[in-house]
Amino acid sequence: MRWINRKPGRPLLVFLAALPFVLTLIAYMAGSAARLAENPRDKFMPAPTTLLERAGELISEPDRRKGYVLFWADTWASLDRLARGVAIAAALALAFGLLIGLFPTVKALFSSYVSAISLIPPLALAPILFIALGLGEVSKIALIVIGTAPVMIRDLAQRTIEIPQEQIVKAQTLGASSWQIMTRIALPQVMPRLIQAVRLGLGPAWLFLIAAETVSAEAGLGYRIFLVRRYAAMDVIIPYVIWITLLALLIDYALRQTSRLAYGWAEPEAQG
Repeated sequence: MRWINRKPGRPLLVFLAALPFVLTLIAYMAGSAARLAENPRDKFMPAPTTLLERAGELISEPDRRKGYVLFWADTWASLDRLARGVAIAAALALAFGLLIGLFPTVKALFSSYVSAISLIPPLALAPILFIALGLGEVSKIALIVIGTAPVMIRDLAQRTIEIPQEQIVKAQTLGASSWQIMTRIALPQVMPRLIQAVRLGLGPAWLFLIAAETVSAEAGLGYRIFLVRRYAAMDVIIPYVIWITLLALLIDYALRQTSRLAYGWAEPEAQG
């Protein structure tokens, strides 16, 4: 049997999925041990036990000045900004994606514009946003929206265009209006692609969130990392980075499960 046709069983699948994480942990432990053996006061790669102890303190001990646990306050602040930014971007992507994909006039008006906007590096617009919108929440959310919405719009517009023309012709033959075609023919077929687009956009969204929080914020995961980096506090930075990764994985898993439950017919497994 060719290797291209070999599929791992469940035990091997779990082993292969865990292997890169285990190897990364082993590499870190080896590097940390080597650096600490050379310099016991080294802060760049704290020992895993030190990280665990520090993580326990971060998630449980209230700040002496503010009276609450900063870790959870930072988490809530970042998730709130991320959720609002991604939700607005998804709503814009769905609306403009359907309109551009279905209506030739709207496509002629916005298609080239959206394509041009999607090619602008969003971080290059950050100074403009902070000057125009101030340093508050609006500019941070706007950066996430501008960074993710144009690419999502292009993706959903292309998916709408790919809807078989026969379906639209049949709907018109049966007397369906443009609104009915958009909501009953196009929308159900675009929704799975929207969830996929949101999943793919989460990575850039986190990047823009962290970048925005380093500029001006009073709480947030990116803000905390930026604040302690001047002290080379890797025992704080590393747990925060790991936590951001875990949050991203959990959100991605939730979206994937939502897609499977609501739109199982669109999953590759269902098609194969």
